[in-house]
Amino acid sequence: MLSEEFPVEYILEAIDDMAQSSPAEKRSKVILFDIGGVCVVSPFQSILDYELSLGIPPGWINYSLSKTAPSGFWHRLETGSIPMDAAFFAGFNRDLHDPARWKAFYQAAAAQQQARSNPSIQEEVPPVPQLDGEWLFFDMMAAARAPDPWMYPALQALRASGRYIVAALSNTVIFPPDHEYSQAAFLDDPVRSLFDVFVSSAHVGLRKPDPRIYQLALEKVDEFARANASSDRGRALGWAEGVRAGEIVFLDDIGENLKAAKAAGFGTIRVPLGKAYEAVEALEEVTGLALAGGHPKIPIKPNFKGSKAKI
Repeated sequence: MLSEEFPVEYILEAIDDMAQSSPAEKRSKVILFDIGGVCVVSPFQSILDYELSLGIPPGWINYSLSKTAPSGFWHRLETGSIPMDAAFFAGFNRDLHDPARWKAFYQAAAAQQQARSNPSIQEEVPPVPQLDGEWLFFDMMAAARAPDPWMYPALQALRASGRYIVAALSNTVIFPPDHEYSQAAFLDDPVRSLFDVFVSSAHVGLRKPDPRIYQLALEKVDEFARANASSDRGRALGWAEGVRAGEIVFLDDIGENLKAAKAAGFGTIRVPLGKAYEAVEALEEVTGLALAGGHPKIPIKPNFKGSKAKI
């Protein structure tokens, strides 16, 4: 059973492979944002709190989802290839309850704890945890509707500066038309409305870290720059020359997404879970702008007392 003595460092390692930030090769023209866990509160916080409430090793849900790529139900939803319906939730639940994946994950977690001389996980593999995938999904979606208290003011300030193309590249889902989270106009949202360009996985049929979606994002921001080259901003910022990969800085909270962005030639900034203010500071260094708001720089800690989970 986990307790408050379980190392927070291990929890964060379990959901992030710690990809490092890298600067852009030259003066940037585009600041490209992920949404969940960057501009809005991370759904990983909901996942982590749920795992802690069940007393299971943190990282299981993300491990389970990552091992079902690219054909898992979560991934197919994020490419818009299946609808969000009862069949999706049934399949999502199956993906979260695979005994072979659970055994592999649990044994790796136990071995890691043994190596740390902190055997807080028993060696014998327990039964697969019983999770309510539908409840978890909507808890994640609800959490991710709140703007991040550090990054959202920075995004607003960056937009107001007029010095960059502000764009988004995000893995997304499409809610049914009758769902309360559904919006007829995708950009009719306080966060999404701030972007000049928005590449949504569920609308383009590709999701990060597929290299093709980074190429698509580059094409879209290049198109925007050339189409607006005669505007005051365009003339001042050299948009007639278009945008090259090295002129994009990409912010994301997931290591594999950042690695793919680096491979595409983008500069990258990692957004740590619960500490987005560190990424804002890095963005200030890249842009030379004062972007930080007034929110205290105090990390958001895991909820060791459990979540509102229904199990």
